Formats: sequence, structure tokens, C-alpha cells
Amino acid sequence: MRKVLSCLLLVSVVAMVWSCGGDDPIAPIEDPAPTAITLSQESASLGVQGSELALTVTAPTRPVVTGAPSWVTVVDGTYNKYNITYTFKVAENTFYEPRTATLTIASGSLSKTVTISQAAAEKPEEKPDDPEEKPDEPGGEVTISTSLVTQNATDAAKALYGYILSQYGKKIISSIMADVNWNHREADKVHSATGKYPAMNCYDFIHIYVPEGNNWIKYSDLKPVTEWAEAGGIVSLMWHFNVPKSASVTPGLDGSGVTCTPSETTFRPKNVFTKDTWENKWFYEQMDKVAAVILALQEKGIAAVWRPFHEAAGNATYKQQASWTTSWFWWGYDGAETYKKLWTTMFDYFASKGIRNLIWVWTTQNYNGDPSKYNQDLAWYPGDKYVDVVARDLYGSTAAANATEFNQIQKAYPSKIVALGECGTDASSKTAFASIPSVWSAGAKWSWFMPWYGANMPDTAWWKTAMSSGNVITRSDVKY
Repeated sequence: MRKVLSCLLLVSVVAMVWSCGGDDPIAPIEDPAPTAITLSQESASLGVQGSELALTVTAPTRPVVTGAPSWVTVVDGTYNKYNITYTFKVAENTFYEPRTATLTIASGSLSKTVTISQAAAEKPEEKPDDPEEKPDEPGGEVTISTSLVTQNATDAAKALYGYILSQYGKKIISSIMADVNWNHREADKVHSATGKYPAMNCYDFIHIYVPEGNNWIKYSDLKPVTEWAEAGGIVSLMWHFNVPKSASVTPGLDGSGVTCTPSETTFRPKNVFTKDTWENKWFYEQMDKVAAVILALQEKGIAAVWRPFHEAAGNATYKQQASWTTSWFWWGYDGAETYKKLWTTMFDYFASKGIRNLIWVWTTQNYNGDPSKYNQDLAWYPGDKYVDVVARDLYGSTAAANATEFNQIQKAYPSKIVALGECGTDASSKTAFASIPSVWSAGAKWSWFMPWYGANMPDTAWWKTAMSSGNVITRSDVKY
């Protein structure tokens, strides 16, 4: 007890002396903050699929990594004593060329770069295709078919195809997209601006689902089409095939309640082939409506270029699959095999209805414009027995890009006429489409070109240049 009291007294005296001193206690010495960013390594190589790299960064404030490409995942670490470790992981994907990316590491006003390279995966050995299993595999010497895929095609269809074939590689047919509705108002605008009509006008069945009794569109009124044909124009038809957003939705008289976009509907194309499903019922009901109009045109001796189920692959052929790498339209949602079955089902059903006046046009994505990022959509091709013309849709493309696309497509489908199914200004980037004379001179010998309406429509100067070109066929030039 006495020893304890002595110790307490000593502590009290020491405390008193300390508190009476004139100087503050000495603070512990801290490590000075770094004045630059340092890396454990400034360049590194990653292996293929699933490999990782740990990179330690020293910086005065917590650094941030930017510029990582889609094939690199950056895992953040804990910032401690001016240090942080980032882990770079290779995404699970297959690629056959090495890649390099430069990432930026920033801390306040300081920055430093690190180069990440990635080795190429070994490409698997490709097995030769069995010609008996794939009779319609694209590729080969260019020899364009002289006959239509439709059995017993009407004389009008044969004559139209014969004319298109006779001009292929010699001149390009001008065309225009109607403003979705059942009319030729956009063609009339081109005539007002240039003094000439496009040779072809494209009508869309996008509103065919609208119930009877509406006061704004009537497909049974054939006058908008017949007067165009009687004036010497070529008729083109396409179909933005709308479906209800769900089985319980009934489309309104104003056209509401439907969509083409797969994320906006529960309609699934694979269910079309199952009897008594709502998808099956809707699919055939709408085909019957369209077939009735086409048959009415056939009875009047009118043949048409027919482009259904366009741009099927969408982004589905992107090499690095992600949540957004899907089809743009519902008809591509369940993949290539289901899509091809939709096409052949329509083809056979129209034949059973007696439709014989169509020239069938399939629209390819052709790498979706970038072979470094997309695979070609050869797997989506319905087959030579079901396609007369292969088309491509391009917006804001240069003449050189047109030539590349055209030559790639013609090589892939050597027995088919190749056309520019859609074209025009890229509305998002405001990039104009190349002039038709420059496209033709570059070697893109498209069978026809068809600008879209609205924000995608080229300006008046573009149209004047096109319609005055000696290589462009206008409506008054059409003779067959």
C-alpha cells in the first residue's frame, strides 16, 4: 500500500512539472505526402481469359483509374498511407489478336499512365463444313441468279426482277422511304426539290395492326400504291412488324400499345411456333392482314420488292457479349435459328396464300460496320432458296466505307443482287451520307439506294446531285 502511494505521489509531481513547463509536447513525426504518382510497374502484360494483374499506386490523394477498355475490369483497393492496390482482370471472352490499352491514373492535378497489353487466345481449329448439311453456305464466284426464289412467280414479278438484274452494276436505282404511312409524300418532296421522282417508293405495313374504324390509315385503300405504279414507279414494301406489349394489351385506334422493341414486350418469337399461344395467334392474324393487301396488289398486276424482318441480328454478333449486345427488334430476340424459322414460315405461308408477286430482300448487318468488334451475321441468313436480294443499311457512311461493305457482301452472297436497303444522315452524329456519284465511283455498285425520312433524310443539295447523276435511274427512266 505504501509503495502504491509513493508511486502516485511521483506521478503527480511529474505531471505538475510538465503542466507548468512553457513548451508544448512534441508531436509524432508523420511521413511526408508524396509529390508525384509512382507505380509498381508502368507497363504489364496480361494473359488470356481470366488472368489478373496487381498494380500498387502511391499518390498524395486517393487516385482514380480511367480509360479501361471493355476487356479489362478494374477492382478498387483500400487507400492506406498514400498507397492503393488496383487489380486488373481480363474479361471472359475469346479473341484472336493481341490488344493494348493505355489507362490514366489521376490524383488531384497529377496523372500518370500505365500500359496494359493482353495476349491473343489461340483460335480453335475450324472444321470444314459438310456441304450436304449447309447447301446455302455463302461464298464463291459471283454469278447472280437469273430466276426468283418464288415458284411460279407472276409475269410482273419476273419482269421487275429482270429489269433490276439488267441494270445491276451499270446504274443505281433511286428510291425513297415513305414517312411510315401509306403514301408517297416523301417522293413528292424530292420531285419538288429536283424536278424528278425517285424510281422506287417504299411503303411500310407498320400500322397494319390498327383496328378498323380509325380515321387516319386504311391499307385496303390501294390508291397510294396503284397511282405510283401507274406512273411508272417501282413499288417496294417493308414491315416494321409491331406486336402488343403483353398478351393483355389491345392496340388502340391511335396505334398505341404495341412495339417492335424486345425489351418493351413479353412477345417471344420462339412461341410463334406453338399452337394456341398468344404469339402464334397474333403472328398469323397480322400475316393474314398483310397477305390480303399484297394479294390485292397482285390481282392488279403489281409486283413489289419485299423487305421483312430487317436488321435481325442487331448487336447480337458483338464479339464481347454484354447486356446490350442483343437484337434491336423482337424477331431477332431468340437468336439466329428462330429468326430463320420466322422467315421461312412467312415465305411458305405467303406461298400457301397464293402470293407470287414478291422479290424477297434480306438485310444483313455485315459486321454491323466494324469487323474488329462484330462477327459477320452469316448464321442469320435464311438461305439461297428464300432470298432474292441481300441489302445493307448504312447511315453517315463515306464512299470508301460503302465500297468496303458492298464488296464484302457481294463476296459472301455471290449469287444475289446487293442493294443499299436504307441510307441517309446519321442523326445522332449529324454525319452526312456520301454523295451517290462518289459512292458509285468508289466501287459500291449497289442495285438501289433508299434514304430514310425525317432527321435521316439527306438535304436538297444531296438529292440534286444524286438525281442529276448519269448513273442514277429516276422514275422516268424506268422501262420494262
